Amino acid sequence: MTLPYLLTLPSHGAADSGRLTVAEDGQLPFAVKRTYWITEVPAGRVRGRHAHHTLEQLLVAVHGRIDLVMQAEGEEPLRFCLSQPTQALYLPPHCWPEIHFGPGAVLLCLASQPYDPADYIHE
Repeated sequence: MTLPYLLTLPSHGAADSGRLTVAEDGQLPFAVKRTYWITEVPAGRVRGRHAHHTLEQLLVAVHGRIDLVMQAEGEEPLRFCLSQPTQALYLPPHCWPEIHFGPGAVLLCLASQPYDPADYIHE
């Protein structure tokens, strides 16, 4: 079983002109078929708490801080902190994330498949 892991996305630019961070095919562990982002999560609200049968995801905190507790089947929980837009957390199938948003945090998700409710595991 593949466990969640962090990867660094290439970033270009300078302090006087801003930074451009890139996530493109060939550098990612899968081809991106769906992109979405989560914003305005109320304080204390936890997101995630489900897994997927086949979906793979890359999570990026494009703004703010996001703390995650990841539980892969049969493994000890792993903790991650996303606070830089150049960090991406790879989530393989059958991984249960618990996602905690800091104030004003924005989470970008790159997914390997279009939305499919039949792919969700809720128990």
